[in-house]
Amino acid sequence: MTGQKPKAPGPKPVVTSGSVVLILLVVASACARAPRPATPGVSPSSRAALAELHRDLDSILAAPELQRLTWAVLVRSLDQDEVLYQVNAGKLMMPASNMKILTMAAAAERLGWEYRFETRLQTAASIESGHLSGDLIVVGGGDPTINTRTNVDALFDDWAARLRALGIETIDGRLVGDDNRFDDETFGAGWTLDNLPFGFAAPVGALQIHEDEVQLRLRPGDAPGAPVTVEFAQADSGLVIENRLTTVAAGETLAIDIRRWPRGRVLQVSGTIPVGPSELTRTASVDNPTEYFVRTLKAALIARGIAVHGDAADIDDLPSQAIGPEAAVVRTLFVHRSPPLSDIGKVMMTVSQNLYAETLIRALATTEREPATAAAGRRVGRGVLEAWGIPVDSFVYVDGSGLSRYNYVSAEAIVRILTRMGTDPKHASIFPGTLPLAGEEGTLRQRFKSTRAQGNVRAKTGSIDNARALSGYVTTLDGDRLVFSMLANHFTLPASQIEGVIDRLVERLANFSRAARPAQRPR
Repeated sequence: MTGQKPKAPGPKPVVTSGSVVLILLVVASACARAPRPATPGVSPSSRAALAELHRDLDSILAAPELQRLTWAVLVRSLDQDEVLYQVNAGKLMMPASNMKILTMAAAAERLGWEYRFETRLQTAASIESGHLSGDLIVVGGGDPTINTRTNVDALFDDWAARLRALGIETIDGRLVGDDNRFDDETFGAGWTLDNLPFGFAAPVGALQIHEDEVQLRLRPGDAPGAPVTVEFAQADSGLVIENRLTTVAAGETLAIDIRRWPRGRVLQVSGTIPVGPSELTRTASVDNPTEYFVRTLKAALIARGIAVHGDAADIDDLPSQAIGPEAAVVRTLFVHRSPPLSDIGKVMMTVSQNLYAETLIRALATTEREPATAAAGRRVGRGVLEAWGIPVDSFVYVDGSGLSRYNYVSAEAIVRILTRMGTDPKHASIFPGTLPLAGEEGTLRQRFKSTRAQGNVRAKTGSIDNARALSGYVTTLDGDRLVFSMLANHFTLPASQIEGVIDRLVERLANFSRAARPAQRPR
């Protein structure tokens, strides 16, 4: 070796045949235990930076207060096809709303980014002298976007104008909602009973309006003991309020509980609201989405000058063949088409909209010409993932939104799906943009502020009791695109503390450089 004096030659060893065998065994054993050589072209500084990244991430997860919970973490380079870090990457974990990653990916693959839901207005009645002589039937295709996000008032203006253009000023019959495109299984398996009254657990149907939820406006009284006012922002939900709220002194506890039994119309609102000038809002799920839709549409048409003489009715509540003797010649008056899946997916992923995800699961079933049930849709979704080589034992697909506690998925499976969606030309230009941008949008609007992750990370959050998740994409200081999945289960710490740990992990990735020390060390 350079810089060392050569040793003087010594006596030659005597080698026997037995010695040769022994030497060969020793050499073979040493070779078997020897570490694999470093990847060609990887500099010592790069290996040192990666080792430092490992130490920093390990240090964050090694905090004493985190030792009772379960972590699953996987970080992979999209550009260099290399795993940078992993902990329990193959373990099955409750993903919460990270389940929407699976649903969005399957829907994009099978339905296509230009897919649109259709809602049809039909009738079997004649139109004479401005009168529709029978029922107006609204046939739902599952469109979840008829709501204030897409300006429902402008939509109903258009529908009223179209009816007038057809010569309809008065509807002598009923306004009937046909929801038979989907089955009547409106809730996901494993949804907890205490979640069902809330807007985030709204039931799914083929006719959906205002995301099948109603907003409650709550105003405390002027003094402790005074009545609390509770009103619906939407008038046609079909729900009845049972008000058990109490006004308490300023500074006392704000506690609002909402309860409603499945298939029930009584919404019980209880708790305490301190004296104060502010109006509070909460959301509640409706009981019958179809009835909610046609009641709202009836009121909208009347407000726009089209009289409706009959009731607003769910077709399932009518006797068979009850939409008139001319049912065999039902004709379509016009068709409304939703925004494309690319727009629907952006809303679903950015704000984590559960109803959109549950609707997409049922829409997946239609690609196999099966009844639009959640079970059939899950089979199609599983088939997409299996075709991509995602191991069937690396996920348990129970609902589309992640609200079910029966869902399980590994960080490895999520990373493989994100890798596919981030590199497949069909999806790479659209899918990452459906995810909220850190510090700026949706469920990540208030996270990663004033860090290098802000405006850099695009990732899907996940949040249910005792489970938090974040999975998506981040670009390092070197411009290396990383895909990551971080899942935390089985904790009793405040959820905000777990989210803070996840944020520190992701910030460290954003500040990773193979060429130099990180610009910002983890907090």
